[in-house]
Amino acid sequence: MNIILDLLLLLIIIVYSYLESLVKVFIPQRRKSVAGEIVLITGAGHGIGRQTAYEFAKRKSRLVLWDINKHGVEETAAECRKLGAITHVFVVDCSNREEIYDSVNQVKKEVGDVTIVVNNAGAIYPADLLSTKDEEITKTFEVNILGHFWITKAFLPAMMQRNHGHIVTVASVCGHGVIPYIIPYCSSKFAAVGFHRALTSEFEALGKTGIKTSCLCPVFVNTGFTKNPSTRLCPVLETNEVARSLIDGILTNKKMIFVPSYLSIFLTLEKFLPERALAAINHIQDIQFEAVVGHKTKMK
Repeated sequence: MNIILDLLLLLIIIVYSYLESLVKVFIPQRRKSVAGEIVLITGAGHGIGRQTAYEFAKRKSRLVLWDINKHGVEETAAECRKLGAITHVFVVDCSNREEIYDSVNQVKKEVGDVTIVVNNAGAIYPADLLSTKDEEITKTFEVNILGHFWITKAFLPAMMQRNHGHIVTVASVCGHGVIPYIIPYCSSKFAAVGFHRALTSEFEALGKTGIKTSCLCPVFVNTGFTKNPSTRLCPVLETNEVARSLIDGILTNKKMIFVPSYLSIFLTLEKFLPERALAAINHIQDIQFEAVVGHKTKMK
């Protein structure tokens, strides 16, 4: 009898959830304030990380910027200070666990408890698997996913104690669908999406509903890390538009942030389409970028 009641309750929740989602399409969602929040952004010396720092600076957050590139992160910090934000700079290699933990301790002493973490630092080495060096595979996973574990674990105790915070995972559409010649990158981004989903579930199980999570999944972004990207069906995005979508998702506590937003429709269809149809879609997309294939650089 209990299972029947549970199934009826599940049906009611499903219907209610669809109606709630429909209403939210037409009613603007309430945005939270991030003024005064201590925000840590990794990979802040370039690309999405830099533009995200600018968005938080405009909203009077207190910034902690990490990057392995000292010159790049200091340039970002200078602009954030012009926007009126208190900004702290740290040169950190997000592939090095000990360096991460040392920097976390330094941040806690000099700045305070971080309340918003944006795990944005990333690595990519476009090449076919046999042309990809072992150390490149290791570096990809160390930066793109293992660094998320060490940084989140280090800052989470203070968030758990206060039941307040926000963990942002910067992943990719490659965390939901695959592209040839970037196997380690796709694999690491699948792991990042899994990390976000599992962490979200764990907060719910622990009753820590005050700690929010968001995961950013854009298509190709013009950051310079992937050379000459192009595709027929999706635009190559600029970093400022991705950062605006990210900040909008954070302020509304959106769990999964696709850029462009219609990507979610394609990814849903992918689950139901047969392999032949998926292969045809991939052919139409004609995704291209520079990659090392057979030890030669080609457009793929």
